[in-house]
Amino acid sequence: MVSRRNFLIGGAALPFLSYINLADTVFAATPKDILVVAQQLDNMTSLDPHEGFEAVGGEMINNMYQTLVRANSDNPNEVTPVVAASWEADADNKVFTFKLADVKFASGAAVTADDVAFSLQRAIKMNKSPAFIINQFGFTPENVEARIVAKDEKTVTLTTETPTAISFLLFCLSANIGAIVEKKTVLENEVNGDLGNAWLQKNSAGSGSFKLQSWKASESIALTLNENGPYKGNLKRVIIRHVVDPSSQMLMLQKGDVDIARDLTSEQLKVLQSDENVVLVRKQIASLMLVSLNQNNANLAKPQVWEAVKWALDYEGMQKNIIPLTHAVHQSMEPAGFPGTVTDTPFKKDVEKAKALMAEADLADGFDITMDHYSAQPYPDLAQAIQANLGEIGIRVKLQSAENRQVLTKMRARQHEMALSAWGTDYFDPNSNAEVFCINKDNSDDAKKKPFAWRSSFKNDELTAKAEAARDEKDPAKRLELYEALQRDFMHNSPFAVMFQNTKTAACRKNVSGFQLGVLSNGNTYLETNKA
Repeated sequence: MVSRRNFLIGGAALPFLSYINLADTVFAATPKDILVVAQQLDNMTSLDPHEGFEAVGGEMINNMYQTLVRANSDNPNEVTPVVAASWEADADNKVFTFKLADVKFASGAAVTADDVAFSLQRAIKMNKSPAFIINQFGFTPENVEARIVAKDEKTVTLTTETPTAISFLLFCLSANIGAIVEKKTVLENEVNGDLGNAWLQKNSAGSGSFKLQSWKASESIALTLNENGPYKGNLKRVIIRHVVDPSSQMLMLQKGDVDIARDLTSEQLKVLQSDENVVLVRKQIASLMLVSLNQNNANLAKPQVWEAVKWALDYEGMQKNIIPLTHAVHQSMEPAGFPGTVTDTPFKKDVEKAKALMAEADLADGFDITMDHYSAQPYPDLAQAIQANLGEIGIRVKLQSAENRQVLTKMRARQHEMALSAWGTDYFDPNSNAEVFCINKDNSDDAKKKPFAWRSSFKNDELTAKAEAARDEKDPAKRLELYEALQRDFMHNSPFAVMFQNTKTAACRKNVSGFQLGVLSNGNTYLETNKA
């Protein structure tokens, strides 16, 4: 168990904290200008905004960087200006002009059009995992300097390959891949032409509310106030400690060792619902939990097995008994709350139907398989339930638990067989998920684009064509109809069993106000957070 004294000393060990001189003092509460958060931090591989592509990392990036626009937290169908003061499209909907607001980086330097153009060009040139979000508009490393141009200090233009709905472009630019970095600082730390990537993985050069002081993998993140940024509250520092066990998070919250606990399960939330010292901030988010079947495995490549797995799972039983306050049954690749999302749940536990499908696949005797899953709860409990469900139809599952980023690294290398993981949507448009689940044109190991479907070696040209048709449809109503049909097709004709959608809860001590959870992970923000 982590004691109060050891926890504070651990936070004080971070080099910037004057807190170190106070480590032996007994506090009635954490200092008013320091927010201390308990959170599972193993879901991060990089804090470079043009490379990091995990939910927790995305949240940290959002608090250190700004984009041209962001999704409106109250109405995610709209975008609000941030670095951009205004924007307009030409008559052909191919040239988009952005006028910049007066914004400063943490260094004190003004954010210029040259910084904006460099940042978006950098994202394309680096071509890391999230680059597809904006390279789908026809930007390539070869043409991006000609197509994304700083016209003057306050004006930047983007020229897309084909006519584009401005709303679609704006939603994509609101993702972290559209983060604006300080060109001068990044290039000063460039090594061997990496555009500052190695340095920016563990440093920051943004204009957001906070700047990065330190990141120790699976240990802690320390943020300090960007005095030139948009934050106007009373916090000077935010310390996020990696605490895997939800019970430990709750205990620390109750004792006052932390101000916010971020990863509580239904078990702890039931207790805290009646605690007058705690306020629960809740939000259904665009994060789906699913089982992926790697098509490199001959048994998992059979469509009958895809369906058998989906009919074998006891969705309702798992939801009611393991995750009643944190997840809802959801079986579409699009999250609830998005335009055109299908909320049908056609799959129920039907062992006989699943067994018949196994027999149809010539696998009546079943087979042995390994399933990777995150080590943090509730994944181990859910994995055991899935193991038991699949065992009833002859699929003998060996469970393999690891930290979040280890599971993700294995999936990105296509080395998993089955995997229980989560997927968070990147921007507020149905194309965000349709793109990663359905559009995989190059299934080779060295493909330039590696969407989620690619990780499980899934390529379906019919689904790709339907997803592209929905994306490019200009009539809004017809577009949503196409996405609805695509979702139902995907449910039955893909090796992905979507199971649940997450509702996040941040448990805050009552003296903490203003912390916001977003529908998307990059909407989780300390921008308006204060401590009384």
